[in-house]
Amino acid sequence: MSLPSAVRLATSCSPRAVSRRSLQFLRPTQSFAHNGISRSPTTSYIRLYASRSKAKSTADLVPGSKQALTSEVSRLEYGKSEAKMSAAVEWYRKEVAGLETRASGRVTPALLSPVRVDLPGKGKDLVKIEEVATIGVRDGSTLIVTVFEEHNLKAVEQALYAAKLPNIVPQKQDSRTIKIPIPRPTVEARNALTATAQRMAEDTRVQLRKIQQASVKKGDYKKHSVELEEFQKLADKNSAEVDKILAHMKKSTGAR
Repeated sequence: MSLPSAVRLATSCSPRAVSRRSLQFLRPTQSFAHNGISRSPTTSYIRLYASRSKAKSTADLVPGSKQALTSEVSRLEYGKSEAKMSAAVEWYRKEVAGLETRASGRVTPALLSPVRVDLPGKGKDLVKIEEVATIGVRDGSTLIVTVFEEHNLKAVEQALYAAKLPNIVPQKQDSRTIKIPIPRPTVEARNALTATAQRMAEDTRVQLRKIQQASVKKGDYKKHSVELEEFQKLADKNSAEVDKILAHMKKSTGAR
């Protein structure tokens, strides 16, 4: 092994574990003539090692941002928080998709997806409107709701009013059909829908912070610990996704 190689090997250890004195490699020894035979002088090198008592683990030198959660309890709690935050973001994504559809003026059956129908004999269990009726689009500006059974028409009509969807005014056509004209959204209507999305975004961010704080409180982690940093990064990532969803809606609808 050459001297440069030995130095590189030694310096690859912990900086505190190897001092300058421990890197004294050069110990020259020379041979002289013996019994009349002349020998060429040779040089050998002796490597000195740092004592084990002074060696320290390099794990302490790894930044907290690059350390993984080592506690099994912390990993389980992190997984729970991640699932809860993802569910909150997906809920917001779904709600904004409905608002974006209405703000863009596109008439689709999805406009009535929030409607829940209270059928006789079902008790407190509400059903989706798609389970009791078909929803179609006529002329690109009118929704046509056709119930499967005539006796459910009144319940569906009441559910449409109870949903309190903007610009949704049902008009009964016959014993099984309801017509709903959808007007083009005005600038004020688009801005109002965007404002609703902004309020929902803030509610989602608050929910994300609550999830984070609950997990941190449960773990009782030390200040500046890797666990605190990882939970904060998780909350920041999901908050950024909420911002991204809101920005996309504003861009697609042209609202401010």
